[in-house]
Amino acid sequence: MKVLLVCLGNICRSPTAEGVLRTLAEREAPQLALQFDSAGTSGYHIGAPPDPRTMAAAQRRGYDLSALRARRVRPDDFTSFDLLLAMDEDNLADLRAQAPRSAQPRLKMFLEFAPDLGRLDVPDPYQGTAPDFDLVVDLVERGARGLLRALATQSSRSLRPAGSAGE
Repeated sequence: MKVLLVCLGNICRSPTAEGVLRTLAEREAPQLALQFDSAGTSGYHIGAPPDPRTMAAAQRRGYDLSALRARRVRPDDFTSFDLLLAMDEDNLADLRAQAPRSAQPRLKMFLEFAPDLGRLDVPDPYQGTAPDFDLVVDLVERGARGLLRALATQSSRSLRPAGSAGE
């Protein structure tokens, strides 16, 4: 199962989600064959490392994002990934506008996998302060654990967000 995490610039939320998912999958779900990557819907920061505030917030929780570099969503992402998870509604709308019809069912909101949070958007911390970056890590950890639970119990063809009633 290949999962792409998507935000606007790929320097805050989606690299956090990629790093958290890699670490938690290795630690808590090693039996799952998973690959993670992240990308942005814009090309603002191509080739840049995650924002220093993002890396600091992740590092405080034991996640190393230093090897990650920003990239933009590519057309082949819609065929090579089994699931493309947006960090907010705007990112999802951008993905839907770019994706071929066949990929539309694989586009979801990341926080659909943490329905107990009562929210779908991971807020963009870029204009914020350290607590905003810490909140992103909090939300991402909850979404990541929900996603890993869903992947452990459901096949990629029938993957539904945790807590959903079905189709």
